[in-house]
Amino acid sequence: MTVDSMNTLFSIMAVAATAATVVLIVGRVAGDRIPLLDQLVDWAVENALLLAGIIALVATVGSLYYSEIADFIPCKYCWYQRIAMYPLVVILGFATVRRDYYSRLPALTLAVVGLGWSIRHITVQLWPSSGGSCSVTVPCSTPYVEEFGFITIAWMAAAAFSLIITLLTLSSLADRDAG
Repeated sequence: MTVDSMNTLFSIMAVAATAATVVLIVGRVAGDRIPLLDQLVDWAVENALLLAGIIALVATVGSLYYSEIADFIPCKYCWYQRIAMYPLVVILGFATVRRDYYSRLPALTLAVVGLGWSIRHITVQLWPSSGGSCSVTVPCSTPYVEEFGFITIAWMAAAAFSLIITLLTLSSLADRDAG
């Protein structure tokens, strides 16, 4: 596949992750008033660790694709987002296998930090005068990818972090409600 094809694929996944985040939040708020959404939320909660781990793995593979195959040099903010995302694959992988729900807190912490860096990166890309030149050779303000007029790599990361946060939070809330 070409880089353009991969950009489109990853962008579609980012839009899907953003939509899934909204649907899960609406489903949680609506509760049993919308039975289909309630069932979807229940399923997502039951599989939260696995789903979050898959999302982290796909995001990690995507970032490695961009740096190792597409030869995009990661900027400073991209590195910070990677520092938050890569350990999630290991943490959530072990948590899924061991059914270790105590791993949600460190995973949530990393995801929230990663989302913060993603939001900062998006802000710098939208408004370069906000301090976006982290390097002359690899400026954080210049997106390598811009699909559908707004999806950048930083947006892709934000979408992944947001869905991971949503899944882990819903799982935690379900445990609290059950106990």
